[in-house]
Amino acid sequence: MTYLTHAISAIALTAALAVPASAEFTLSDRYTDADGDLIADIPSDAADQIDPSTLIFAYTPVEDPAVYAEVWSEFLDHMGEKTGKKVQFFPVQSNAAQIEAMRAGRLHVAGFNTGSNPLAVACAGLRPFAMMAAEDGSFGYEMEIITYPGSGIEAVEDIKGNQMAFTSETSNSGFKAPSAILKADFDMEAGRDFEPVFSGKHDNSILGVANKDYPAAAIANSVKGRMLEREVVTEDQLSVIYTSQTFPTTGYGVAHNLTPELQDKIKDAFFSFDWEGTALAEEFGKSGEAQFIEIGFKDDWAVIRKIDEANGVSYDCQ
Repeated sequence: MTYLTHAISAIALTAALAVPASAEFTLSDRYTDADGDLIADIPSDAADQIDPSTLIFAYTPVEDPAVYAEVWSEFLDHMGEKTGKKVQFFPVQSNAAQIEAMRAGRLHVAGFNTGSNPLAVACAGLRPFAMMAAEDGSFGYEMEIITYPGSGIEAVEDIKGNQMAFTSETSNSGFKAPSAILKADFDMEAGRDFEPVFSGKHDNSILGVANKDYPAAAIANSVKGRMLEREVVTEDQLSVIYTSQTFPTTGYGVAHNLTPELQDKIKDAFFSFDWEGTALAEEFGKSGEAQFIEIGFKDDWAVIRKIDEANGVSYDCQ
C-alpha cells in the first residue's frame, strides 16, 4: 500500500487528466454545496432533517452479502450503542440499487465502492468521511488485469480478439480505470479490440477467470486477496498481467439529511470502534486494513473523478 498523495502524480492516462478534477463534477439540483467541499450540505431547515429510529447500513455489493452481514455485526452493535438507535444491515445486490436506496431515503449509512462514490455523492447526497486503512495510516488497492495459466494471454496486448470481463460500469477498478488505461496506454477499446462482458461483481470475475469462463478480467486486488485467504480461489489459478497505481478504497458516509447530531454520533462510532479480535479485523485484515481514518471527498477522490473525466463520465441523476 502507498499513500494516496503519491498516487495522483503517478497517473498518466490522457491529457484530460490534467483538467481540475472539480471542473465537471456537480451535485444534483436537489442538494446545495455552499462551502465548496463538493458534498451536499446538511439542510439548514430542521424540518428537512431526519432522525430515524432505525438506521439502515449497507456495505458495497462486492462479495457474498451473507458473509458480510456477520462481518459487520459487531461494528453495527457498536454504532447502535453510540447512536441509541437500532441498526439494520441491508444487503445490496448492485451499486445502482445502493445509490437509489440512499437517494430515496431508505439507506442512512453506507460504504460505497471507489468508482460509485462520486455518483453517490452527486446523486444520492452521500457525505463520505471515513475509509479503512492499515495501522500506519496507509491505504488503497490496485486494479489488476488477470488471466489464467494456459489462456494464451501473456500480456495486455494479447487480450485483442478475446473476451474481457468487467464488473459494472460504476466500478473504478472493475471498469472505469481499466477502460481509461487500455485506451491511453495500449490503444485498445471495448467492442473494437475485444469483447466486453459484465460479471456484476469482483468475486464473479475472479471466479470466472479461475474457472476458465473468462480469459481475462479487470478486478480489485483487495477482493482477490480476501478470496485467496478464504481459499475460494488459489494462486495457481490466476496470473496477473497488469497492476495499476494505488486507488482509495470503499468510502463510508451518511445520508446528507440526517440531523447534525446524529451524523456526529455515527462518525464517532466509526472512529471509536476497537477492531481488535473482531470479525471486521479478521476479514479486512486479510488486505492489511486495521482502522477507520478520516477522509475528504474533494481531495482523496480527485484521482477517481479524473478517471471519470477521461472516460467521459457524466453524473446525470435520473
